[in-house]
Amino acid sequence: MDMNKKDRIYVAGHRGLVGSAILDKLKKDGFSNLITMTHEELDLTCQADVNGFFQQIRPDYVFLAAARVGGIHANNRYPVNFIRDNLLIQANIIDAAYKNNTKKLLFLGSSCIYPRLAPQPMKEDYLLTGELEKTNEWYAIAKIAGIKMCQAYRRQYGFNAISLMPTNLYGPGDNFHLENSHVLPALIRKFYDAKVSGLSRVMVWGTGEPRREFLFVQDLADAVCFLMENYNQEDIINVGTGKDIPIQGLAEMIRDIVGFNGGIEFDRSKPDGPHQKLLDVSRLEGLGWRPTVSLKDGISRTYQWFLDHQADFRK
Repeated sequence: MDMNKKDRIYVAGHRGLVGSAILDKLKKDGFSNLITMTHEELDLTCQADVNGFFQQIRPDYVFLAAARVGGIHANNRYPVNFIRDNLLIQANIIDAAYKNNTKKLLFLGSSCIYPRLAPQPMKEDYLLTGELEKTNEWYAIAKIAGIKMCQAYRRQYGFNAISLMPTNLYGPGDNFHLENSHVLPALIRKFYDAKVSGLSRVMVWGTGEPRREFLFVQDLADAVCFLMENYNQEDIINVGTGKDIPIQGLAEMIRDIVGFNGGIEFDRSKPDGPHQKLLDVSRLEGLGWRPTVSLKDGISRTYQWFLDHQADFRK
């Protein structure tokens, strides 16, 4: 299903890391009828407001990138926000899109939907085959509900909704808050602060042993647009690199890119999360898509963006 350059395309969550990258990609590809709404303009957790918006705009395509997101600390501290807000956002948008004749909706999930002890790399078939990781189960359960909602609307009403499961994302526009961000941007911030403060070492949460996969957000945006036009199945599809790195190796890479000359110490009293989270991306590769940005290059580009905007992160 090819999107027409004049089709009405709604990007939900356009100011977030993922949504902003999708919006930039669509603009670069020549799409001109792009619809965005800030939280102040439209509260996605309010069903009446969302229904009114869709009745007025009637978008042809919807990229559902709006979500309440955060790292281990935020998930543990704000469980209500993570399950309630995400359930409401998803349910409101998916239902309104169907009722207002949207041609296709793309829902963005997360690799945290898979069981904490899932075999590695994680295949799409592993969904709902085991217990979730406790440190982010509120967010994961909401995302699983979004997947099932897309599948239910497809089965009952023939609504063309697809679900993508991205791996850990990073890039320009990321959240660099020391408590509420994910590991990669948090490490960039920590090493930068240590460098400018003249510290001799940086403390990193956990043991440094867990392995994680990271995808540059502009690569994700490319995959999202590719799949919107080339994938129309009920089955979820993983989006990642198929490669991972230990947190210790990640920390050392970021330290070198930032230019911090001190040491790294690991706080073993802090949670690690799962030992490994690596996606099986064979289904995506079979469709002909692969990422183009290496981890080192992506971190360098992200760090440069942080430097250009670092005044915004002073707390």
